[in-house]
Amino acid sequence: MADLFDHVPSPQAPRVLAPGAWLLPGAALEQAPALFRLIGEIAAAAPFRHMRTPGGGQMSVAMTGCGDRSWVTDGKGYRYSPTDPQTGAPWPSLPHLFHDVASRAAAEAGFAGFTPDSCLINRYAPGIRMGLHQDRDERDFTQPIVSISLGLPAMFLFGGPRRADPVQRIGLNHGDILVWGGPARLFHHGIGPVRDGEHPLTGPFRFNLTLRRAC
Repeated sequence: MADLFDHVPSPQAPRVLAPGAWLLPGAALEQAPALFRLIGEIAAAAPFRHMRTPGGGQMSVAMTGCGDRSWVTDGKGYRYSPTDPQTGAPWPSLPHLFHDVASRAAAEAGFAGFTPDSCLINRYAPGIRMGLHQDRDERDFTQPIVSISLGLPAMFLFGGPRRADPVQRIGLNHGDILVWGGPARLFHHGIGPVRDGEHPLTGPFRFNLTLRRAC
């Protein structure tokens, strides 16, 4: 690993989860306050909402997004949209800091040249979880996913290409970054129920930024 995140106070060593998948503990700690402020600005223009699945169910995770396109789900299916269906306006621009943190983390994990154009922002309240799923609505699977955790801790569930594959349980803390691509790009993943708590920066919530190349 290069020295990109050497300035972070006492991080644990980067950890390989699978070929193409890395956990970078504490890699976004220094940038966390600024990242959180930007989330607030994005949510002021594109409020968090509980989207509907094609089957009619309501997602328990509150979501918003930014970038050239953001991921949406409704009765028409899963897709990336250039406009926010709730407001009809284009999504807020992808902040330079989001792009910078994600592209540098991707390079640390071996994916140099990653240029995200979309960020999905998830807000987890205590008790909320995300079931196992694959990120497969993007056009180019050669590009990795970069996931930044802020706020309350969570248990990341990381499986394999088949839903029935064994699942690793990886604790995620404030400021941790996950990167997965290459052979692991279509691995199933999810989040276990978030426990009650109060974080000094984010209050009673966990926020997750997932940056990807959608187009």
